[in-house]
Amino acid sequence: MKEVLKKKAIRRLKILEGQIRGLQKMVEDEKYCIDILHQSLAAKEALSGVENLILENHLTTHATEQMRRGKSERAVKEILSIYKLSRRRG
Repeated sequence: MKEVLKKKAIRRLKILEGQIRGLQKMVEDEKYCIDILHQSLAAKEALSGVENLILENHLTTHATEQMRRGKSERAVKEILSIYKLSRRRG
């Protein structure tokens, strides 16, 4: 993994870890539902940011290397599978 992207991903995951712990505490403390939902949506956005970093890394490293080695069909198949998964949950 590219070092700069790895550092960004780890930083965001640590922030996300704190957000998840905060969400758990909010549920345990029976906080207002709308406040919990706001925090949950913020955590989803944070996770989406991590996914974007990982995808960026894949496209700039693994996918380009696959194409250089004549494995473009595999690269396209993998990217399409991720795209289809992301469309289902959206």
